[in-house]
Amino acid sequence: MEDVGIYTKNADIQALAGINAGATAKATAATDVYVLNVEAAISVETLYDWGSNYANLDASLKKILTMAGAAKCAMIVINADPTGYSARERETSLDFLNMIYNSSIELLKKESYQLFIQNGDTN
Repeated sequence: MEDVGIYTKNADIQALAGINAGATAKATAATDVYVLNVEAAISVETLYDWGSNYANLDASLKKILTMAGAAKCAMIVINADPTGYSARERETSLDFLNMIYNSSIELLKKESYQLFIQNGDTN
């Protein structure tokens, strides 16, 4: 099955979810269900349509988007099937992924503000 995400790919999600993630929960068929919703939420949260403008972004910004999307999706994977993790492993993994997501969102918010100043709009 093909990845449907614009900048969040299944390999990135699997890498962040870790080896203890359930095979079904981290399969492309499962992650495709929520990856576009996560990408849309990132655009709403940062007030910029990253997906529509992805081709025009620089490589560093694309990596930040990938990390944000993959971290949020990996949290969903872990919560969908937590059986491979001890309670402590699950909590530590979710805390780590949440830190990646939040710091990425803060950087993207700053970037979207700069793009707004440069372009005069958020699209």
